[in-house]
Amino acid sequence: MSCLDFKNVKRYSLSDRKSKVCLPEHGHVYEKGLDFKGFLGLLPEILAGSDFRKVVEAIVRARKNGRAVILGMGAHPVKVGLSPLIIDLMKRGIITALAANGATIIHDFELAYTGHTSEDVQEELQKGTFGMAEETGVFINRAITDGVKKGYGIGRSLGEFIHNSNDCNNKEISLFAAGAALGIPATVHVAIGTDIVHMHPEADGGAIGEGSLRDFRLFASKVAELEGGVYINLGSAVIMPEVFLKALTLARNTGQRVFNFTTLNMDFIRHYRAFENVTKRPVIPEGIGITLVGHHEIMFPLLIAAIIESM
Repeated sequence: MSCLDFKNVKRYSLSDRKSKVCLPEHGHVYEKGLDFKGFLGLLPEILAGSDFRKVVEAIVRARKNGRAVILGMGAHPVKVGLSPLIIDLMKRGIITALAANGATIIHDFELAYTGHTSEDVQEELQKGTFGMAEETGVFINRAITDGVKKGYGIGRSLGEFIHNSNDCNNKEISLFAAGAALGIPATVHVAIGTDIVHMHPEADGGAIGEGSLRDFRLFASKVAELEGGVYINLGSAVIMPEVFLKALTLARNTGQRVFNFTTLNMDFIRHYRAFENVTKRPVIPEGIGITLVGHHEIMFPLLIAAIIESM
C-alpha cells in the first residue's frame, strides 16, 4: 500500500500568512458604568461588528452631506413597538422618506385609534372573523378613497386622516400622521388581496390602485435621490425589496445617477429577495450592501442610538 510522503509537505511561516482575524479587532471587556458610546467602542471590528459601524458611518455621512436616507419597511417593526423611534428619526431629519407595505397602515391606524393592534389570527380565522374589525376596514378605506379624490397617494391620505381626526387619541404614535405633519414623504405599496382592509365592502379597488401607483411614482422620485445616501429595508421579505428594485430601475432609466449608495437589510433571517434586490444587485458596481440579522426590537434601537451618538 502506497502512502503520502509527509517529508515533502510544503509549509510557510505563520508571520507571512494573511489572516482574517487580528488582535486589534477583538472586543473589549465591559466595565460597569460605561456610557452607550463607550459600549459601542467595545464591539469587535469583525463581521457584523464591523458592518454595524459601516452602516452608522454611512447614515451619518449621508445626512451631513444632505443625501437621502430612506426607510422601507414591513408591518412587524410597528407591531414590536418601534414607531416612536422611527418618528423621532423623522423629526431629527435623519429619515428623509418612508415607504411601507399595506399591512403597515393597518397596525399604524389601530395603534393611533385604540392604542392596541395585532389580533390572534389563528383564533379569529376559525370563526371567520379574521380582519373584520369594523373601524379598521371603514376608516382606512374611507381615508384612502377621500384622499385619492384630493390627489393624494395612500400614505398621505391615511396620514392626513389620522392627523386631522378627533377619533384617533394616539395620533402621535402614527408614522403616517408624522409624515403628513412634517412634510416627509410616506408612501404605501399595496398588493390587493394581501391586507385585511381589502375584505371590507368599503374597499375601492380603483382608489387603492390609483393611490398605490401615485405612491410608487413618488417613491421612485425619492430613490432617484439616493446617490451618496442610504436605503434601509426593515422587515420586508417580499413587497418592499421588489418595489425598491423597480423604483431604482426607473430612476436609472430616466437618466438619474444612482450607483454610489449603501443598502442595509435588517430581518430575523436572510431572505432571497431582500438579499438579491436590496443588498446585492442594486449596489453593483459602486455601492455597499450590508445585512444585519436579529430581532427588530433589539437591533434597530441599537442602530438608532449609535446614529444619534455619532451625529
